[in-house]
Amino acid sequence: MQAPNMGRPATISTFCDAPLSPAEGGAPIYDVLVIGGGASGLAAAITAARAGARTCILERDVETGLSILATGNGRCNVSNSRLDARRYRHPDAVREIFGTTPERDVAAFLESTGIATAEEGEGRLYPMSRRADSVRDALLNTCRREAITVMACAEPKRHVTGPTGLHEFTVDQARLPLSHKPGRDEKARIRNARKALATADRLDHKVLARAVILACGGTSGASCEVLNLPHVAEAPVLCPIACTLPPSGDDETGGRNLLQGLDGLRVDCMLTLMRDGAAVAFEQGEVLFRPYGISGIAAFNLSRRIEAGDQIELDLFPEMNEQGLTRFLARRAETIGTFDGNPRWFDGLLARPLAALVCDAVAGTERPLNRAASMLRRIPLRVAGTTEHAQAQVRRGGVPLSAMELDTLAVHPINANENAPQAPIYACGEAIDMDADCGGYNLAWAWLTGVRAGAAAAAAVTHRHGTSDLSKEPHA
Repeated sequence: MQAPNMGRPATISTFCDAPLSPAEGGAPIYDVLVIGGGASGLAAAITAARAGARTCILERDVETGLSILATGNGRCNVSNSRLDARRYRHPDAVREIFGTTPERDVAAFLESTGIATAEEGEGRLYPMSRRADSVRDALLNTCRREAITVMACAEPKRHVTGPTGLHEFTVDQARLPLSHKPGRDEKARIRNARKALATADRLDHKVLARAVILACGGTSGASCEVLNLPHVAEAPVLCPIACTLPPSGDDETGGRNLLQGLDGLRVDCMLTLMRDGAAVAFEQGEVLFRPYGISGIAAFNLSRRIEAGDQIELDLFPEMNEQGLTRFLARRAETIGTFDGNPRWFDGLLARPLAALVCDAVAGTERPLNRAASMLRRIPLRVAGTTEHAQAQVRRGGVPLSAMELDTLAVHPINANENAPQAPIYACGEAIDMDADCGGYNLAWAWLTGVRAGAAAAAAVTHRHGTSDLSKEPHA
């Protein structure tokens, strides 16, 4: 049955009126222009606006905050109650940027937008609603209260620093409003809007700003080029690991077929990353077997550290050593009967597909339970690399920390002329070359760096131009 009003066009809403086109007036001037409206961009814009800066978000997607909807499987793991810097790729830089009270600072920002949190296992913090859409809604409501302008369906095309020290942008924007069918639900509405955006007519117009914050996480290369900023090529992290299970003994089946038999099986285990015979990393948690390798949070975290040719040892009984597990299996044999090589012997202990794999591996050995104990503590997986990159929760790369002032997150342009007027540029969130483990650490980075960049940008504008009162000069 067709949903009501399917034939009527829908439009994309923004917090304030769409920007003036060249035909309608001069170029608008903003104190702070935030490029990218994800988690860090929203945090930056809100912070700058609260400091009195006339603020605008430039968002290339059809609406801001849509990336938040995919976090935490739709539940949005907003932070962690224990923000350990060692969970991040560059821990020393994180310590300097976060300061001594990052957990309290994240809580203060979230509470100021109306987001209440609840703690789950391993310190993970979620909104009390357990819904990512409510986090996005709370942030967008705050943007409306702070009168933040949003230019949706727009991205910077060209940039120069004007003679007065203003950023002068040529912005490429779709002609708004977009016309599309509303769809049966919110996902369908967004999908239809994106289809309309792909074929929409586009306009170039000028936008001026006193300070710029780069917050286009994971895809900052084009904007860095426009702004003449250094950039580290981006690559997906926190994604599944492609690996094979080598055949054992005289088994010639090949690793990919062996993993095929385990497809869809979930286990709680310890993963040990081995390189050149030495253990270099450990992760414990749930792992999902797939035909191509392993997925799940433990695998995602380990994916940040793997190299092709590494080996992962999967331990199904990390609470026991090998001798203890051998004794445990021997007592099991005394209780339920001698091991006969049938996977049913492991019922109640292992899932049948895994039990069948173990039975095949120990078949014909002299002491099968000893061999089974050894295998169950060290299932070897040969690493090929990462895979299923569309599932990647974070992308590594962006503006290198070496090009930034960590106290303000200001970025130094490439070959900047010290004698020419310089308009400040900042970066935050995933636009910076930083990534972390699953568990709320990456969103905590987004909130905290967004707040820092927003505060620094607003302070720079105040310092250079005095108290903002753009109502007297709305256009150039």
